[in-house]
Amino acid sequence: MSLMEHGAVRPVTAVAWTSNSSTCPKDFTLISITEDGATANFTRSFAMKSGYYLCYSKDLNGGMVVSDIQLISDKDSIPHGYCFIAEHLEAKASVWKKKRVCVRMVPVGSVDTAVLDIKVTAKSKMMLQHYTYVGDVHGYVLWCRKGHFSNPMPQAKPRSVSLNLRQLSIDQPVPPLPLRPSNPLPPLPNNKLSQRRHSLHNKDTGDKCADGSIPGLTALDGVPFSLHPKFDIQTNSTALQLNSQLNNIRIKSLQDIKNEYNYTFAVEESAAKRIRPSVPAEGVPSAQ
Repeated sequence: MSLMEHGAVRPVTAVAWTSNSSTCPKDFTLISITEDGATANFTRSFAMKSGYYLCYSKDLNGGMVVSDIQLISDKDSIPHGYCFIAEHLEAKASVWKKKRVCVRMVPVGSVDTAVLDIKVTAKSKMMLQHYTYVGDVHGYVLWCRKGHFSNPMPQAKPRSVSLNLRQLSIDQPVPPLPLRPSNPLPPLPNNKLSQRRHSLHNKDTGDKCADGSIPGLTALDGVPFSLHPKFDIQTNSTALQLNSQLNNIRIKSLQDIKNEYNYTFAVEESAAKRIRPSVPAEGVPSAQ
């Protein structure tokens, strides 16, 4: 059974016209000979010395595949979802416009069947098995074969790893010890442990489960905890002095505040009640 029947073949991803092998794009296959042995040179007239060839690509880097090929005349409108094939021709060269090849491009992940191969025959009664007739153009017959295709999984490109990353311990991980009371805790600065862990370490081992673990342990159990020296009252004299000052603060009630800061404004009220002295008018003698 052939590769196409197995489905282990890449689909056609692009179709184009080209003048010759020098103008044929990279990764494209030029169809220079027909299946019946003739030159597959599409020429418009006998006076032309050079024509053009059909070529196709199977490069999946673009992420698109050709799901169908049609041949339409210049009087027909292009079907919805189709586009004319590209032209890679020499200067002043052109393609015969009476009949044009159009293709339908779809994302590679949206279909499981596509055009797998394209062949050209001379205009005769020759039939190609397992191929679909597309149409005849300028003395040649265009055929295509459709079927399931293989979509190779994209391989990740290797990334350069710096020397510092290679020296990390993650490359050679050390398995952590199980959380068991028999495992000694790692040494801490100044040998300080949290109250909870210290009491947990001194508990009787008779509370262990059948598997040797302590019931009620969480992911944080076994993680040492200690205060920063800045906030440690026992080793920081400034913090100790501040703590003694805080202990001397007496919390006053609302009544204590009113009694301490009560003010009747009696002086201001008496001053406001005093009779202001009258000012004699000008030219009027004052009484002796």
